Formats: sequence, structure tokens, C-alpha cells
Amino acid sequence: MRTLKLSLVIVAAALITFGFYGTSQAFHSGGVAECGGCHSMHTPAPGGSFLLVGTDQSSTCLSCHEHAGDTGPSSYHISTAEADMPAGVAPLQRTPGGDFGWLKKTYSFTVRGTTTTEDGATHGHNIIAVDKGYAVDPVNATAPGGTFPSAQLACNSCHDPHGQYRRLSDGTISKSGAPIIGNGSYNTSATPAAGQAVGVYRLLAGAGYTKDGITFNGVPAAKTPSTYNRTEATTQTRTAYGVANTGGHETWGNWCSTCHPDMHSTGNYVHPVVEGLGSTIATLYGQYVKSGDMTGTLASSFSSLVPFATNSSDYTALAALAVNNDSQLGGPGSSDQVMCLSCHRAHASGWEYGLRWNMEGEFIVYNSLYPGTDTTPTVPQFARGRTSAETGAAYYDRPVAQFASYQRVLCNKCHAKD
Repeated sequence: MRTLKLSLVIVAAALITFGFYGTSQAFHSGGVAECGGCHSMHTPAPGGSFLLVGTDQSSTCLSCHEHAGDTGPSSYHISTAEADMPAGVAPLQRTPGGDFGWLKKTYSFTVRGTTTTEDGATHGHNIIAVDKGYAVDPVNATAPGGTFPSAQLACNSCHDPHGQYRRLSDGTISKSGAPIIGNGSYNTSATPAAGQAVGVYRLLAGAGYTKDGITFNGVPAAKTPSTYNRTEATTQTRTAYGVANTGGHETWGNWCSTCHPDMHSTGNYVHPVVEGLGSTIATLYGQYVKSGDMTGTLASSFSSLVPFATNSSDYTALAALAVNNDSQLGGPGSSDQVMCLSCHRAHASGWEYGLRWNMEGEFIVYNSLYPGTDTTPTVPQFARGRTSAETGAAYYDRPVAQFASYQRVLCNKCHAKD
């Protein structure tokens, strides 16, 4: 019976992957999933807890969200199996949140006689998933700028595994009430009618969700294309992040600050979040194309490497912006907001601190090439131990020609100091 059930789950996953199932029929369906997909009454993982099929919570999540044998971005996978990314090969997934596989990519390089090691653990959130080789952060005992214990960090630290949070027909977020009819994360998701609800974005933790001493105040608004794990070699994937702090919603900056309250505190000479960009920054964002080129127009200026939060909690409007065909490239208005995800990926990235671009070197493109150990000239402080293919993968395969021949860091998208 167990073998038959597992076979049915595998078949269902394949149907979802290849598009035979609609978004609303995916495994989670916006809320609590099939109990047997995560728990086993009689054959749970040895040494685990809660009758989970994995040794721990994150291992259980990655039993579906990582797939050995991937050859490229694949469906709902957020982690590349270690065997699929040997030395010199980048993680494969290109989700908006990034690929946890970068946590396993440690690089060493020598500049002017001094060798530096960039530990993979610096590349993002160090979830603990014993079955998949993910371990506790070796440096930070608690979340930077907060008190959440690193030894407890798991997928369910940020996501509600039972998916109880829901968006009702009036737009408010609740943990109970009308039944969830489907996933609310996508641009194709149904709009709930009276007496119905859809799941919140990515099953994120909402008001009252408590883990290891921290409690969330609400869940932020967003929509993403239904096909989101994809290369951006030709077109970008735009996730439309919204702004709301009423009705059970929370802004993105305040949501992240549940664990990182001191990272962007007022009066601490740190980067502002949860405030309007203002007309000056919004104008610069629209004009900036690349280093040395300020000829851009607001209507075509959006970059998924520097996203912003649209000043709206209208899910219909957000869904219209969430596309992967470059039909919605409008830049920000003055009331749109900078947020943590403007610079960081939620899971992990190819760069330190989960950043969307390399902040540790002067140039992210050098001599019209992505810096790498295999490029000529090789500039170690820009390549940082990576091959040029790994560098390009960290930028989701964008053609290098989209940047200047000597492209500086993307802080300049808003500040234009290059």
C-alpha cells in the first residue's frame, strides 16, 4: 500500500510538473496538503519527529522541493542536489527566492598574496535539513540583528507547513473561516468569491505564528507568474510585491524584521525600508540602464535584480504585473517602496549575504565578461573563485551585454553614483 501511494504521489508530481494539472490542483493547493505527503503513520523517518517522512522539517520539505537528476530549472524545486552541482557548476534553480544549493558552494581565491575563503554558509539562510546536507550556520548563533536561534532555522520558520492562513473575499487575511479553494500565489490564481478563500503568498507565516520566541504580525502581499522557476536569459520573471499593513497584512520589510529587527532600525545609519522611494530615487531607477547609461525610460526600467514593492494591496493589480514575458516593465512611482527583497533573495543566492549581485568587488562585469577563473584577464577579486558560468548563473543567465562593459554594482540602479 505504501509503495502504491508513493507511486501515485510521484505520478501526480509529474503531472503538475509537465502542466497537466492546473495551479489550483497542485499538492499544497494554497493550504494544508495531503497529510500522507509529509507524515507517515507507520514508517516515519528514523530518528525524526512528528511522524515526518524526513528526519526533520526541512528535510521533509526538500523531499519534494529538491530533485536529484535535475538538468536545469525545474518546477517547484528550490534546492539543487549536491551531485548535480560539482565544482565549477552552479546550482540549477532560478526561482525568485533563489536556490539553497548556493549554501554548499564555498570559494577560495588569492588577491595580492592573501587567500580568502568565502564560505557557502554566507550565501543565504542556513536551513537545517540533515537528509539533504544542510547544517546550522557556523558563525551566527542567532539571526543577524535578532534573537532567533540559528540552530532552529527551518523552512517552517517562515512558512506555515499546514497553510492555515488564507485571503478572504474581502481581501483580509485570516487563520480560519471560509475554506481555501486554491493557491493564491499566482497570476492565474482564482479570485475568492463570498464564502471562499485562497491561500496566502507561498504559505508564509501570518499574524500570531510563533516559532522559538518570535511571532509574526501579518503576511505580506505578492503575486508571481505561474511559471517562475526559469532562466532569465531572454525575458525576466517579475514577482509583484505589494504593500499593505492592514487586514492581517504586513509590509515586506516589517515581515523580515520579525527575525531581523535591528538590521534596518531607524537612526542606526542603515538602509531604510518600508518607506516610499521618493521622486528622486524613482526617477533615477527609471533612467538607469547600466553604468554610464542614463537614457532609460520609466516604462521599460524594471529589473528583477532590483525589484521594489508596489504601493498596492490590490491582488488583481499585482497579478497583472506578475509576468515572465517582459510585458510589464514599468518602474516605480514615488510611493512605491524599497524592501529587503530589493537587494536580497529570500532563500539564498550566488553572492554573500543572499544578495542579488556581488557587492564584494568593484565590477560585476569586467572587460565585457562575467568575471571568472577561466576568463582573460583573470581578476581574482572580481571572480572570487567562480567560473564565468557560475557568475552568469548567479545573474540568472542574463546576457552579459545587458550590462556595461565595466558594470559596477547595482546599488546604482537607485543611486546612480557610477
